[in-house]
Amino acid sequence: MLKGRSLIDPRDFTVEELKEIFDLADDIIANPKKYAKICEGKLLATLFYEPSTRTRLSFEAAMLRLGGKVLGFSDSSSSSASKGESIADTVRVVECYADIIAMRHPKEGAATVATMNSKIPVINAGDGGHQHPTQTLTDLLTIRRIKGEFSNQTIGICGDLKFGRTVHSLVKALSRYKNNKFVLISPEELKIPDYIKKEVLEKNNIEFVEVEKLEDVISDLDILYMTRVQRERFFNEEDYVRLKDSYILNEEKMKSAKDDMIILHPLPRVNEISCELDNDSRARYFEQARNGMFVRMALMAKLLGVCE
Repeated sequence: MLKGRSLIDPRDFTVEELKEIFDLADDIIANPKKYAKICEGKLLATLFYEPSTRTRLSFEAAMLRLGGKVLGFSDSSSSSASKGESIADTVRVVECYADIIAMRHPKEGAATVATMNSKIPVINAGDGGHQHPTQTLTDLLTIRRIKGEFSNQTIGICGDLKFGRTVHSLVKALSRYKNNKFVLISPEELKIPDYIKKEVLEKNNIEFVEVEKLEDVISDLDILYMTRVQRERFFNEEDYVRLKDSYILNEEKMKSAKDDMIILHPLPRVNEISCELDNDSRARYFEQARNGMFVRMALMAKLLGVCE
């Protein structure tokens, strides 16, 4: 039973509970009219303390497509946070008006604080470089719809593995399924944090390798998850400029990839995937973005208890 629960970390839900969400998302995709009014009278509050396009719009589109309504802010400067109001107080006020909250915040752990002070479900829409669980649900739904399963995959994750919250959440999620292998591709300065290696991969005896060159391993991959080097996570511009073009996926590199390998990307893209690949049948990142709306529809329906 997911009614009334919050989602902060992708591991908050069991594998079986995740399957319920994915099964519902599949049914929403197949039968959208069936779900067009199930959230009539429900309000989603979107509390976005840092910029977002896909995540915020997909949450809003999801609630509107379920027949509900949306209120909130997309910039902390337009909220009482600019006056010094705490997250706890903001959440206590917002719960007076809304039925469910989606919150993005630049500080790690902010969503946890919100949950501790909320009587309504809170969905973590990204907290600093920590977690991004609904992007992970998006990634998993896309993998399931294309590959048919989450197990027995060789997953290459390329780019910014240090600051990329989507990466951290995805590794945690896919580590729960059998016989997966991770190929972690990044420059030395952007390697995945030690706590992910020790507490997730090594603790669960999951095979992984760390490499610096994408072209050395692309032929082995079933899934290639590209990420951008995030300017907003760097403390100085020089480091960003030096590393931003470390990995660019193009047609030449793709010649070595399997015919059924899929390319995923949480977006936004800068230049790490050449636009020449957008029409490649293996490029599934825009489909992935669309799946994000459907999986958020399923998630909110479950947390609100309008779908058992």
